[in-house]
Amino acid sequence: MDSLQVTIDIFSGRENPTIEFKRDEAKAILERLRPKGEIRPKKALPPMPTLGYRGLLIEQSGDPVEGLPKTFRYAHGDMFGPGFASRATDENFEDFFISLDGVKELGRDFPKAVKGEIDRFRDLRERIVVGRTKWPPLYNPCKCAPIYEPEWWNVPTIQPYNNCYNYATNYRTEPRAQPGRAAGAMYTALSCPAVKAAAIKDDLIDTLASQNACPAKGHLVALVVWPPTSPYDGDYHWYRKGQNGYWSHKPGSMAVTNLDNSDALISDPRTANRGPYTDFCGFMVVKHGHIKIK
Repeated sequence: MDSLQVTIDIFSGRENPTIEFKRDEAKAILERLRPKGEIRPKKALPPMPTLGYRGLLIEQSGDPVEGLPKTFRYAHGDMFGPGFASRATDENFEDFFISLDGVKELGRDFPKAVKGEIDRFRDLRERIVVGRTKWPPLYNPCKCAPIYEPEWWNVPTIQPYNNCYNYATNYRTEPRAQPGRAAGAMYTALSCPAVKAAAIKDDLIDTLASQNACPAKGHLVALVVWPPTSPYDGDYHWYRKGQNGYWSHKPGSMAVTNLDNSDALISDPRTANRGPYTDFCGFMVVKHGHIKIK
């Protein structure tokens, strides 16, 4: 093992922060992550597609240390990787990690924001029963909206390389798209006006008066923002309305889901549990074949 990259999986639209650790520091970290034993049944589920923190993605360069896969995810003492699931020796590794200098350098308030998200996600994992909620029947069809087909997005060759903006616009780019980048006018701030203006440059249509109504042409999307407290936190997120009138979304590189952070179906993103994405920016329309994103 030559070095270690740890990515904080916390954003939906923008790229997640990644910190690299060299030999001695990397070895010390991996010592804390040595497999300890089986995951308790109640906790034996991988991180869910939720908004906000979803765990630490850990990647070893060179030959991996014995007992750990080359790439795996850590969340609250649990570790998951290809054909691998175990408890870690340090069940409070996240508290140790956010105290490291490399994390502190991401901004004075960033470790505090991450700690709050770690606690929120722990509570969510304790409460939620995955797969409990069913997709409802049609109640208010939006005939021009994309079909809810999570299996089309949730595959290894597509899921990690597309984000919420890709999914909301129903447009794969690989790598993950950013509002305004295709038009040379990418957003310059993580605020509702800035991200919305960038999306308009991509030919999305602002529809302030839509009030969650299905458009006659195209499909409805919604923008929300996590207001930043430092240069390294804050983010944006997009939802899209489906043919049955309910909403779905794709939290960053995670799987597509039709549930909010309370494991509830989303009839209106304005009232959904959006985690740290507290600012609702409004609805927009995507005209099929009329947008270009990258």
